[in-house]
Amino acid sequence: MTAPPVCILYTQDADLVRRIKAFLRATAQVRHVGDADRLDAVLQQTSPALLLMDLRGKDARDLLDQIQTEWPEMLITALGTPRSEPLREAEQSGIYAVEDLQLDRRRFQALVTRAFDHLRVLQENRELRDQSSLAPIPELPRRVELMPERYASSMPLLRFPRVFRRFDNVEALLASVVEGVADAASVTRVGIFSRIRQSDRYRLRAGLRCLPETYEVEYGERDPLVRWFELHAHLICRTNLSQASDQSQRVLMRRALDTFGAEVIVPLHARGRIIGWLFFGHRVAGQRFEYPDLENLMVLAEHVSTVLENALLYEEIALQKTLAETLLKAIPPGIIATDEEAIIRWFNSTAEQILGVRAADVLNKPVELAGSRIASFLRETLEAKSNLPAQQWIDGNTRRSLSVETRRLLDQRTPLGAVAVVHDLTGEESLRHKQDLLDRAAFWTDLAASMSHEIRNPLVAIKTFAQLLPERFDDPDFRKDFNEIVVQEIDRLDKIVNQINNFAHPPELVMTPVDVRTSVRRALEVARERFGANGTPVELNLPNDLPRVLGDETALTEAFAHLVANAAEATTGQSKPRITLAAKLIGEGAETSGVVVTVQDNGSGIAPDLKDKIFSPFCTTKARGMGLGLPIVKRTVFDHNGRVDIDSTPNGTSVSVMLPASENGE
Repeated sequence: MTAPPVCILYTQDADLVRRIKAFLRATAQVRHVGDADRLDAVLQQTSPALLLMDLRGKDARDLLDQIQTEWPEMLITALGTPRSEPLREAEQSGIYAVEDLQLDRRRFQALVTRAFDHLRVLQENRELRDQSSLAPIPELPRRVELMPERYASSMPLLRFPRVFRRFDNVEALLASVVEGVADAASVTRVGIFSRIRQSDRYRLRAGLRCLPETYEVEYGERDPLVRWFELHAHLICRTNLSQASDQSQRVLMRRALDTFGAEVIVPLHARGRIIGWLFFGHRVAGQRFEYPDLENLMVLAEHVSTVLENALLYEEIALQKTLAETLLKAIPPGIIATDEEAIIRWFNSTAEQILGVRAADVLNKPVELAGSRIASFLRETLEAKSNLPAQQWIDGNTRRSLSVETRRLLDQRTPLGAVAVVHDLTGEESLRHKQDLLDRAAFWTDLAASMSHEIRNPLVAIKTFAQLLPERFDDPDFRKDFNEIVVQEIDRLDKIVNQINNFAHPPELVMTPVDVRTSVRRALEVARERFGANGTPVELNLPNDLPRVLGDETALTEAFAHLVANAAEATTGQSKPRITLAAKLIGEGAETSGVVVTVQDNGSGIAPDLKDKIFSPFCTTKARGMGLGLPIVKRTVFDHNGRVDIDSTPNGTSVSVMLPASENGE
């Protein structure tokens, strides 16, 4: 477990910062410094490290000379314009490397890797020097007690619990905790690192006299410092670094202490995990932290852990509460929630607008204040064991058309109350009414246009023969033609009237279990007799295992006949016309749910501009006809609780009719 290498970047170029962070994301921790006055402090926190110096930065040349003198263990790489005077001077000054500002990713990453290898050697040499300079601890006489059982600490910890009372504002609470800790521990610098949510990174939440750079440092869940605290679960003290046997751990701990400008770092635990850490600077009087002082700091950290855990829980609950309240205020329906005693506990602004009642007048009061109908519905919901169906009514106060749906509120099996979701249908019904008026006007317009076209042709023929009758009355052939044509045209008029009458007043359906194969076969005969089929061959595929459907056999036969006639009309002009009539069962799992009948042709398909109108009355492309076939099919299938689907391409059209199976047997 080693400390991640640190790369310090001094520049005022935001684009350069972005590129270098992207290049070194997986290699190192990049710390950006844009203020020349803070560079020395950052070097103090991270030495030894790799320094990337943008020679275009403010006072970059003077800083370069100063760092070479005061920080000999720093590896400096200058970034500048090739063949420029500043870059040439930097190269001659004996720094580690120079590099073009237009960085090549691979070359730059290789350079940084070599620099970190060099730093690692420097760090090992530094550790060896530190170990060789440590004087052996003389053995004390046996009568001297190294760790007295009672030690009068100078830390007035009894004053710290006063900060526990401030939970109305978490930031103010943590700031108060820091001040209380500094007062109790008599230290000059204190900071608390934590994260707000589980997925967040650890960052400085509150601090007293902390270094400015400490506020920019972040740690992830897998960071070596966090893992070290999880593994060892004890504090880090600068005076005890020499006792760590592992060199990489000493580097990690020293780096953390330097980064925070701290003498002691104490982990904060809660519910078996690291929730953050507390760091302390020097004692106010300058004396060292003794063993009893460190014990007291651990005790103090336990108190802070409790406060911090509660603060984090408070933040999480406050966030969830804010999100819930914002959601309930923002959603379009009105929301009214009550407890088990039918006392209103939530009344959002939409409910205020819909019901014309102010939330302040009804909150924490009986539900009857929201309206008698809603109150009755909610009380029924509280007493019911299952959900009640939605209800609609006109509100007596606002005259709005309302749809109200209620649900019990349960926390697992514990009843909490009920909620009513109120939808204002006034606008929708107004639009629907206007659309109905428009549809009705369009219907009569289309009807008038269609009837004028269909009726005018027979009347013209009858009128023509009637005008010629006086002149050619003695011509027997004329009288014969007159009789045939007039009767034929009158039958055509009668057929038009009957068709419109049947569409407007369909016969009452007699629903019985029907074998859909019988209706399909009869429909084929009706289509050939009534509409003609242009001699188009029809292929039947009607398996014997189809379940019966609950329907009116005559109505289904009529609907299928219209589909066959349309398919025959669509194949006119095809070299090899073909119609396929097929049926198959459909199921949900092992259960049979219905039958689907498909009429498919190989015609030229439906024109794109007619696809959305084909089920509208009087929509037709035929020279003669009212265009009522598909509307009759759709209404018939709808009356049978079925569905009609149409799939049309330039290579043909397929119409599928789905009908639910009868529950009265096969």
